[in-house]
Amino acid sequence: MPRRAPLIKRTLILFGVVVPALAWALVKPVRVAVPTLNGVSCVEQVCVDQLDRLGEAQALYREGNEFIAERFGVDLMQPRVVFCSLPACAEGFGLGVRSAVTVGTVGTVIGPKAWKPYYMRHELIHQLQADKLGSVLLLLKPSWLLEGMAYALSDDPRPVLADPWQGYRAQFLAWYGQSGRDALWERADGVWLNER
Repeated sequence: MPRRAPLIKRTLILFGVVVPALAWALVKPVRVAVPTLNGVSCVEQVCVDQLDRLGEAQALYREGNEFIAERFGVDLMQPRVVFCSLPACAEGFGLGVRSAVTVGTVGTVIGPKAWKPYYMRHELIHQLQADKLGSVLLLLKPSWLLEGMAYALSDDPRPVLADPWQGYRAQFLAWYGQSGRDALWERADGVWLNER
């Protein structure tokens, strides 16, 4: 029995220290969990890399949350959103070529080109998906459902998106047209990766 204590201690160290440290180093969007360690300033749930743009970021955040409440009839649990004005900030959170990224229900990073209402709504829809369907289960959902929903229901004004996003939006709209908002989450819960 005394041998179990070192095993338990090593396991706790692995999952309590090593795994989070590796995630922080290798999966940069995870840094949204503690954004101030990445050089941004936060006022409540809105974080910015340039304080002179805080008001603009807060307005986008507020509009996005109001949109979600009106469109979906739910209030999000005040998600954290980091607004990066500078490419160095976006790179620090691992955006790469992406305009924005959402990490489950942990938070969202908005890149320099994504300071627009429809980008904010798009990412908040991803937050809602994680809340309604489960962050881990999102890994088992097809892109046409997740991205298609975010593009279609965010009121993205672009008539034509680059591939594959345009196809995802069209496929989602065809699927959504069968029952609309009333059964959205129940139906989405039953869609898995191998389905079209």
